[in-house]
Amino acid sequence: MYRAIFERRDVRRNFLSSPIPGYVLAKLLTAAHHAGSVGFMQPWDFVVVRNSATKRKVKALFHEVNGKAAIRYTGARANLYRSLKLEGIEEAPVNLCVTCTRQRGGRHVLGRSTVRNTDLYSTCCAIQNLWLAARAEGIGVGWVSILDHAELKQVLGIPKPVTVLAYLCLGYVSDFATEPDLETAGWRARIPVDQLVHYEAWGNTKQGDRRNGDAHHEGVHENRRRGKNQAGRRAVGREGQSPS
Repeated sequence: MYRAIFERRDVRRNFLSSPIPGYVLAKLLTAAHHAGSVGFMQPWDFVVVRNSATKRKVKALFHEVNGKAAIRYTGARANLYRSLKLEGIEEAPVNLCVTCTRQRGGRHVLGRSTVRNTDLYSTCCAIQNLWLAARAEGIGVGWVSILDHAELKQVLGIPKPVTVLAYLCLGYVSDFATEPDLETAGWRARIPVDQLVHYEAWGNTKQGDRRNGDAHHEGVHENRRRGKNQAGRRAVGREGQSPS
């Protein structure tokens, strides 16, 4: 489990043309469906997209919104932004739109009376389940957030009351990066976990006998580098197969 967490990547490149077998996709969707949800609401639905024409329409939506996003940056930051690969819509064999039906379960859902957005949080848990299960199967997942969801709903025929949470690109890949693409590109660095943990009250980040979670993370990567050819699912191509 820890290895899948640490080796999970937001994948935008290196997708292979190999299709994802139906039974494997079913496993991923079942893993997503077994996420926890407020009041056992299960507010998610999954729109599976394989059709090339549909992908082209979604890609056009991306280009439109990405062009607007790019002008928010100037100088070197703008050049770096334009150099980033931010989607794999047409390259990935499967696209997946994850939605949240906020009316599911009726007007009064147990546990949702004070924090209404718990249905959205629950759907994000389902997405993370799918992402980790995909990594265990050697399948890359990329989240395309640079889209107009209202226009996306029109392309996919999603009813008005339903909320789009994520548009994902799924497929076997030739390789998984050892570090997140944005970190490698110099867009942002990972914040040390010790700076983000507060003990008993906000601002108290000191605790005796504190274990270093980032050191464990680095240890996992070091062990993977040493035993790359022998251990576990490095996952290039399909699980259990060598890439051709």
